Amino acid sequence: MSDLGPLVDKPHVAAALALIGQPGSRDAIPTPAAVLDIDAFDRNVARMATRATSAGLALRPHSKSHKCATLALRQIAAGAVGICCAKLAEAEAMAAAGVGAILVTSPVAGPLQAARAAALSAALPDFRIVVDHPDAATELGAAATSPIQVLIDIDPGMGRTGVHDTAQALAVARAIAAQPMLKLLGVQCYGGHWQHMEGANARAAAVADGMVRLNATLAALREAGAMISVVTGGGTGSFEADAAQGVLTEVQPGSFAFMDREYRDALQADPDGAFEQSLTIATTVISANHPKWVTVDGGLKAFSTDGPTPQPLTPKVANCAFRFFGDEHGMLARPDGQPLLRGERVVFAPGHIDPTLDRYDLLHLVQGDALVDIVRIEARGASQ
Repeated sequence: MSDLGPLVDKPHVAAALALIGQPGSRDAIPTPAAVLDIDAFDRNVARMATRATSAGLALRPHSKSHKCATLALRQIAAGAVGICCAKLAEAEAMAAAGVGAILVTSPVAGPLQAARAAALSAALPDFRIVVDHPDAATELGAAATSPIQVLIDIDPGMGRTGVHDTAQALAVARAIAAQPMLKLLGVQCYGGHWQHMEGANARAAAVADGMVRLNATLAALREAGAMISVVTGGGTGSFEADAAQGVLTEVQPGSFAFMDREYRDALQADPDGAFEQSLTIATTVISANHPKWVTVDGGLKAFSTDGPTPQPLTPKVANCAFRFFGDEHGMLARPDGQPLLRGERVVFAPGHIDPTLDRYDLLHLVQGDALVDIVRIEARGASQ
């Protein structure tokens, strides 16, 4: 069990802790709650590790999906070379909990952020961060007290971050070379817009197009004398296509370890979707007075709302419609021919896993019907 800090003083946490190891304790966890089937999680991690090894790729899972050091360390123990973090605050939380190999996948701007990155680099055995502007290299170089490993972020056509063309990439490379405390490792190219495309062929075509852009930039950088040893990117939805292209040396999938409805809808029976739903949100029916629906205790504060609605997984309501019923509540249609009573448990697959888990302080680890541990989600809300 990770250090729960002041959370142990909260009655609902104390109640959950008292359940650990008891038969049937899974069904007594105070709800709404994030629940992880740790055996299914481990199988997902092992499956992705095997896929990466078979493709000759290093695996660096993205911790923005779980934000939990316990799970990050478990992934590293299973063969990952480290983890990715989206933000410095995530990396700081992971580092404080003992994770030593971290790549920050979003550029930062300004001397204060550069100083935070430099502090992480000085404290960790393997810290890396992406840059996409010459000024970022100057800021990091000025803040560095020891060498900082950097990668040039390349825009695959998404337009969010990264250098847009080879001229920008070369300008960033020159700025890095001008800073004695910066070491260029390689590049990052992550196509977030590819991940939820429906159909393996559509994703493969999009990735192939993006790799043309990436290869052109790599060729220009190498011709200019840049030493590129790491080409990192990719995600859960694009793994098969990324591996087939043979350009990346390292992949950054995150959601594969848990899965969600958004990925299920997009990937369906494709190999990229062949992972178990290890993470669920447990809820309780708190009112069953209406003849057509019941009310569960999971609403807008329990699930993300940026993707599809949560999918009920409890068998008798698996085909029942759910909609949000307010901040604290959800409306679930009654199943035909079966009672659904006050106090019954209903579990859901989140619509979008990453922002859903960001709503929770704790993760409840289960095996079968037993609660076996409760761990902190240390980087919850770490968006700075």
